[in-house]
Amino acid sequence: MSMDISRRRLMEGAAAVGMTAALAACAPEKPAPRGDVLGNLDAVGVAEKIRNKEFTPLEAVESAIARAEKIQPQLNFMVTDMFAHAREAAAKPQTGMFAGVPTLIKDLNDVTGFPTKFGSRAFAGAPPATAQTPYTNSIMASGVVPIGKSTTPEFGFTATTEPLLTGATLNPWNTKHSSGGSSGGSAAAVAAGVVPIAHASDGGGSIRIPASCCGLVGLKPSRGRHITDERDQGPVPISVNGCVSHSVRDTVAWLYSTQRTGDDKVFEPVGMIAGASARKLRIGVQIKTFLGKDPDTEVAGEIAKVAATLKQLGHDVREFKAPIDGAAFSDAFTLYWAGMALDIREQVKAKAPGVALEELLEPLSLGLADLAEKAGPAGMARAVATLQRTQRKYEGMFPGIDVLLTPVLAKPPALIGEYAPTLPFEKFLTIQDYVAYTPLINAVGAPAISLPLGMSSTGLPLGAHFAAKGGDEQTLIELAYQLEQALPWSGRKPGVHA
Repeated sequence: MSMDISRRRLMEGAAAVGMTAALAACAPEKPAPRGDVLGNLDAVGVAEKIRNKEFTPLEAVESAIARAEKIQPQLNFMVTDMFAHAREAAAKPQTGMFAGVPTLIKDLNDVTGFPTKFGSRAFAGAPPATAQTPYTNSIMASGVVPIGKSTTPEFGFTATTEPLLTGATLNPWNTKHSSGGSSGGSAAAVAAGVVPIAHASDGGGSIRIPASCCGLVGLKPSRGRHITDERDQGPVPISVNGCVSHSVRDTVAWLYSTQRTGDDKVFEPVGMIAGASARKLRIGVQIKTFLGKDPDTEVAGEIAKVAATLKQLGHDVREFKAPIDGAAFSDAFTLYWAGMALDIREQVKAKAPGVALEELLEPLSLGLADLAEKAGPAGMARAVATLQRTQRKYEGMFPGIDVLLTPVLAKPPALIGEYAPTLPFEKFLTIQDYVAYTPLINAVGAPAISLPLGMSSTGLPLGAHFAAKGGDEQTLIELAYQLEQALPWSGRKPGVHA
């Protein structure tokens, strides 16, 4: 579980110039209002208009900066602005899938020339990074122009973005509620229309959870799908990178741009999927959590509606119970997660001798570290064995089904403070009931996607969660396109919006 705190493992977050005509036609575009070239375009739409010289990358970036300056005081989604750098970059020739499209990079990834603060007071004074990771390089090669670094909970450890370093990031649908975590800043900004797409990462649900909370598309890729070096994540690599977006086609283009295609590829690359498939799928529906508990009534009702729609679309939809020992898995995953906190605590202690850890690390991080310390190497070895056994059981579910449908979260987005990192550690651990669906997919290395198909009676988004076997992003993407047509979400807009 050892790692270098200033580089790869923490940056994960615990976690083509020519766009095809078919892909470009997948989503309708609305005219941009006067004075703001971005309008309601998705990222593919912005890139297309830039290529067609309807506006310039600099005009797109200036629009995003103006939106950021308006929305940042309302939602607190950004920890470091990169405005001057973005203007300079946008004034130069751009190439790549998203040439000229403004975005945000989550502040767990190094970007050369800017500090990486990891959502932690221990890194409040971090110097500018002198290098960036292969994944960050792949983002930049797609042509995006980052206007800032988005907020994250401390080291990406939790499902709500409320770090002591920056304060809470608020949900644009209702600012009394969480935007999710750990990619909460990126999700809040995209949902509020600041940028059309943003970087996110997922070590236990951190793409899918904020996507669900903010009404976005969030794909967690398979382990080994994306460009990165996962060897430093320990025996069970759980964290992957991706994005949060408004449209399925945006997520497809991001995946296409950042996946492995060389000799080191784990899976055959995903093509530029441009629409739904006629294939009829076997879809298992599990509404109870893997701990055997019922989710919130509204959550259950929305997933039942999605299942009914899938049946109307001709899919074989059946009740299903994953053969997972939920309690053993949950305990093992929490302990494995805690091992990362222990590594961090020891490195922070070595880097800042004589400084009280309570002044540098949050109670949640220290509580996790204590949990791992008490378990010791033998406890960690048992946790790893449980996670590996769980992966084998998960893989055995296929080909009995093609897709597993569950909620993303067991209830609507949490209130700010409900799972604050300053709570007593025992109280905080109740978050396992809230995030009971997503961590499994990280442990088994499979792909999963959150789609914004439901809404609560109080107007909060409720995501539907679809998972497949390792490497089968294509099935999820084709199904997502079909649902985007059957249950469209593009017309929804939160109360806080640029």
